[in-house]
Amino acid sequence: MPAGDGDGAGERRGRHDSASGTSKGKAKKKGSFWRELPLLIVVAVVLTFVIQTFLARIYVIPSASMERTLHGCNGCANDRVAVDKLTYRFSEPSPGDVVVFRGPPAWGDNSEVGGGGPPSGNVLVRGLQSGLSLIGLAPPDEKDFVKRVIAVGGQTVACCDPQNRVTVDGQPLDEPYLYFQPNLGRTQADFAPVQVPAGQLWVMGDNRNNSADARVHGPIGVTDVIGKARVIVLPVGRWGGVPDTDPQAQVSALGAPVWTSAAPLAAGVLGAIPLVGVSRPLRRRWWSSGGGLRGPDELPGDDPGREPGASPPSPDPGR
Repeated sequence: MPAGDGDGAGERRGRHDSASGTSKGKAKKKGSFWRELPLLIVVAVVLTFVIQTFLARIYVIPSASMERTLHGCNGCANDRVAVDKLTYRFSEPSPGDVVVFRGPPAWGDNSEVGGGGPPSGNVLVRGLQSGLSLIGLAPPDEKDFVKRVIAVGGQTVACCDPQNRVTVDGQPLDEPYLYFQPNLGRTQADFAPVQVPAGQLWVMGDNRNNSADARVHGPIGVTDVIGKARVIVLPVGRWGGVPDTDPQAQVSALGAPVWTSAAPLAAGVLGAIPLVGVSRPLRRRWWSSGGGLRGPDELPGDDPGREPGASPPSPDPGR
């Protein structure tokens, strides 16, 4: 057989083997993907569970009680907020925080939110609902609320002073986030002084005259708090942080917040940092330009011939 025919047959066999190997590789990759898909789904579900149980979770604002900080109403695009569930594992809620919490028994008849109905009598359905709620694919089987912390345990809250402001321990609050819904008046309802028990929080809505809050149901327990509302994630047009303005922030005699009294000192420290960095080179150039009387590293009073730490020579009285 001619040599050329043998070479051609070898090339054809090589191409056939290569194509067969490629087809087998593709088939193997497809097979491995379908084998790994169940594992990927399990990992995704486990990660979702861990994140939403211990780190953060998305909650839907159920009502208009936090307008205009958070938007919610029937039949509209309610805000979705990312709730930080980690912060309060290391600290407690403080005045001004916007918190999501489970409604205690006294809040059970609050009509601001849905959910919280009796669980299904079917064990399988109840287990499925519980599992899906943990990963955010079904509503929780409890009533969850969102309000702002006004006072904490041990403080006394009341309303109102002559300027129609809520007071805590006799001091009026500065609440720039307040919203008075049209047709509901601009006067807050008075209530007698209430001392918040230890371990509890006095919470109120920003939409002050359209909020069934601690004035109606009483304070909530710190242990009822799920987390702190941090960011509005949906709708996209309302994306942004949730302000946690402290209404109890003290005001100085000049009308500025107390923290501003440290501003001059802070400015001085910040201004001194670059000066420290450039002062030595400037001194070197200054003394170097004095006719060569001192080296670039010498300062006034330095004597290159004197031992370190020795006293400078006494001036000559005859001069």
